[in-house]
Amino acid sequence: MPLPSSFALCPPGLEYLSHLDWLLIHQKYEILEILTTFETANKYEVRNRLGEMVYFATEENNCLVRNCLGTLRPFTMVISNHVGQQVIQLARPFRCDGCCCPCCLQELEVQAPPGLPIGYIQQLWHPFLPKFVLQNEAHQDVLKIIGPCITSTCFGNVVFEVKSLDEQTRVGEISKQWGGVLQEFFTDVDFLGISFPLDLDVKMKAVMLAAGFLLDFIYFEGGGGRGRKMLCLVLKADCPCTIKPLEKVLVLF
Repeated sequence: MPLPSSFALCPPGLEYLSHLDWLLIHQKYEILEILTTFETANKYEVRNRLGEMVYFATEENNCLVRNCLGTLRPFTMVISNHVGQQVIQLARPFRCDGCCCPCCLQELEVQAPPGLPIGYIQQLWHPFLPKFVLQNEAHQDVLKIIGPCITSTCFGNVVFEVKSLDEQTRVGEISKQWGGVLQEFFTDVDFLGISFPLDLDVKMKAVMLAAGFLLDFIYFEGGGGRGRKMLCLVLKADCPCTIKPLEKVLVLF
């Protein structure tokens, strides 16, 4: 995608988002993972409506973390433009499953450029629905994400609505798109469409993009689950209070 002209108050690299109202996150196939079920680092392409490449995204952590902690694994996601310049960085710490441990809900920090926070995503506790709040760089709530009670991709799309803080106005959506029987049941490769208002602040567009990656890991990333379940059985708990010491050991590898 050609680089639009820059403007004031726009972090370098986010100019791409200024003229867009829709993005597609496309996870790339990993042959080793398909053949062996060994969880490799996720890689993504982010495209616009015309199919033009906007960003590349790569997960950064180590193989022990990916295969032992599964979908709950911490990561740094590096998002680069077409010339390889890093423009966005996502930082996800280790947290528990929301419904089981509401004191340690999921969160994500969005940086643009890397090292400078521009927004945050915080999970909100709810007994039935996936709920998240999108915050600006000052930790002020801006938008909410509300998902369906059932997030299983059974032959159809799964839509997470992006709404105003009072939950009365629909602003956009993040949709997990059905990829077909072979893809859904034999791989963890996903397609997520993200729609937002054209005039939405580019920083919040970047936070919505980051939310797409977080939702993918929480609800649709199947790899490494067996390792995490085995780990939880050994530790007798699924809580950072118990796994934190082990996580520090895993980072050394």
